Amino acid sequence: MYGVRMSSSKSMIRVALASAICSLLICSASATAAPAEHSGPAGGSASGSRRCYVGSSLFMLANLAHDDYPPKFYQLNAGYMITPRDRLSVEAVTWRYYHPLGIPYGPSFASPQETYPGHVREYGVGVAYQRFLWNGLYSSLEALPLLRRYYDSQDQEIGNGFQLFLTMRLGYHIDVFDRVFLEPSIAFNQWPVSTNVPDGFAALDRKWPSYFLFEPGLHVGVEF
Repeated sequence: MYGVRMSSSKSMIRVALASAICSLLICSASATAAPAEHSGPAGGSASGSRRCYVGSSLFMLANLAHDDYPPKFYQLNAGYMITPRDRLSVEAVTWRYYHPLGIPYGPSFASPQETYPGHVREYGVGVAYQRFLWNGLYSSLEALPLLRRYYDSQDQEIGNGFQLFLTMRLGYHIDVFDRVFLEPSIAFNQWPVSTNVPDGFAALDRKWPSYFLFEPGLHVGVEF
């Protein structure tokens, strides 16, 4: 479940803003048109009888943009409602990024001075627990172990490592069509474990915290 933090690129920021605006418009239109039918899995809507889903992130649209720092971000989710309010999901994800993950929003967020001497490519499969609190409002916890590959500025692999990536998320489930849903959200991320980081990358990482606040997310999925 990832958003702008993976790349810190201008294209990802534009996609994040556009996706957030679209989700707000869809949410507003859904609530105005038929509020009783868009209450999310815990609210007794038609989606409550569909226990499985597959989905992804709309931030994958950033792969279509021309950018000096392409995110090459791909994500696939699958989940199962174990109770009317509790869902377990598995997520497979891969992306690359070019800046320390802990840079907060501000002038340094996509600054060239904070760019790695290369990039990091990560692959992982994680598990998430999602709890629906009220209607479509939910919170979730995820643990994502990641294999890291480090590349220099000539795109040559220079090492491998491991990262444990943890996410706490607050979001809202919106039934858009019969089986299709959106889930805009905000997350708090932390990575307590990162191994075998090359010196040039580690020097930049040490300038910033090992967490990131208020990361936007926007999932889309199909229930069945």
